Amino acid sequence: MTTLVFSRLTPDIVLMAALTVLSVCGVLDAKQALSGFSNEGLITVAAMFIIAAGIRASGGVELIVNLMLGNPKNLRSALFRLVLPIIPLSAFLNNTPVVATMIPAVTRWSKRIGVSPSKLMIPLSYAAILGGTLTLIGTSTNLVINGQYQVLTGKSGFGLFDITMIGLPVAFVGILFIVFLLPILLPQRQSASEQFADRKKFTFEVAVAFNGPLEGVTIAEAGLRNLHKIYLAEVERNGSIVTAVSSEEKLQGGDRLVFVGETSAIFDILRTNGLVPSDNQHPVIEKDAPERCLVEAVVSPHCDSIGTTIRDSQFRDRYGAVVLAVARNGEPIQGNLGSIELQAGDVLLLEARPAFVTRQRVQRDFLMINDLAETRPNHSRANLSWALLLGVIILATSGLTSMLNAALIGAGAMVATGCCSINEARRSLDLTVIVTIAASFALGNALQISGAADFIARHVLSIADGNAWLLLGLTYIIVSIMTEVITNNAAALLMLPIVLAITGSLGLNPEPFVFATMVAASASFATPIGYQTNLMVYGPGGYYFKDFLKVGVPMNIIIAITSIGLIPLIWPLSN
Repeated sequence: MTTLVFSRLTPDIVLMAALTVLSVCGVLDAKQALSGFSNEGLITVAAMFIIAAGIRASGGVELIVNLMLGNPKNLRSALFRLVLPIIPLSAFLNNTPVVATMIPAVTRWSKRIGVSPSKLMIPLSYAAILGGTLTLIGTSTNLVINGQYQVLTGKSGFGLFDITMIGLPVAFVGILFIVFLLPILLPQRQSASEQFADRKKFTFEVAVAFNGPLEGVTIAEAGLRNLHKIYLAEVERNGSIVTAVSSEEKLQGGDRLVFVGETSAIFDILRTNGLVPSDNQHPVIEKDAPERCLVEAVVSPHCDSIGTTIRDSQFRDRYGAVVLAVARNGEPIQGNLGSIELQAGDVLLLEARPAFVTRQRVQRDFLMINDLAETRPNHSRANLSWALLLGVIILATSGLTSMLNAALIGAGAMVATGCCSINEARRSLDLTVIVTIAASFALGNALQISGAADFIARHVLSIADGNAWLLLGLTYIIVSIMTEVITNNAAALLMLPIVLAITGSLGLNPEPFVFATMVAASASFATPIGYQTNLMVYGPGGYYFKDFLKVGVPMNIIIAITSIGLIPLIWPLSN
């Protein structure tokens, strides 16, 4: 756990390393170490990713949202209209694709109704989190806890709507907090579009002299590649724009070269023999051109370039796009762009070819906020995708088949009916989440097999002095804190064997403690790193880390009080 909290390694790497150590040292045999990869809960999660991809790709989410957002008269009305569709959507779909779909929609909506995105993005994430507590399939955490519970206890597990009895009051309290308190607590910040509005602040242009020494010379030969403080973004030639300029592109007299970076470097670049000041009154960067697509995008947690500088990541060659500006913590980053080390949640202003937008709709490196070539999904299969999800719910709740089989049938039907393609289904499988869950299963097994769970349980019991209600509160608080600093799935799966050891020692009913673990692992509001949807809205909302603490800590406390107070009234603590 210390490595997860303090290192920069991702949870899947840390947990797989721990699994390897436990297997090599003989704590777990091969079957125990790899059992997580065949767990029913994990396979159900994978199938639900595909079902969510089908609804998203078919335009099902956007169809529902567009019908419900409308034109609110004030901020509280806007928040109510926002959470109203998001909570039920997230109850039956993985909330990550729901939020990914909603970010550009909410960004456009905020402009139309004149509300800052900083007033809407955190509520979007919180509503998705609350929706996940409503059903067993609302979040991967619920599914994997159920799967591990079945393995550790030999019981049949929980029904689709068993958690709804606590999820509904929790969601109701959360909605009241979002609608009535968040408008007061959330900051008023500039949107990414406003931060990047004056492009002349971070670009400048020069021209290639006619009959000069640079005519017919490539970009590389002219020494205009791998510059220290700036880099070449585009070239205007005879009214057309050359974007993501190749090093082998040959210069022509009259070319206007647009550079990005420290604008003071214009004096250095003009010392290059053959370059002269540009005398055109209309800056190239302000021109509309079909060859160019200006895109605002958020670096997703899955981006391969996280942790490397823009220059070292070979951004231009890898993505076919040029970074014009970067914003972090609600402010544009000044200085040498090439030396900026990308982080998840950074907002980028990119100049890209139109194909970039098409690729990134199906890839996982960036979340689109705005793009000039935006297209709407075809909604012709939206109703069909919702019908297939309804079929999954009916199959799972009627007892005709298991949750696993219902999810597998639904995933197969999404692909077979064309709601999503095979490639979209494949890309929807979040490998980081899947590996983290599978490795967490193994660590949970190790805690139980090694006796560590019983050891920790005895210490928790000594603190609670056998008080069942206090034990429930401690369980919730410990899981909640772990979720904020590691991941929700890992926190839940590491705590579950300890929870079962505690309840087994005192002869208590394990169900209320398991449901407390589910809610606590999902109800992560206080930091942008505690839950993936929080990180996803971090950049688009222009937030600082402290903004999440300011609104998330009270939200955590209110949800905790509601859950701890109501769970014993719904499920008896004693057998």
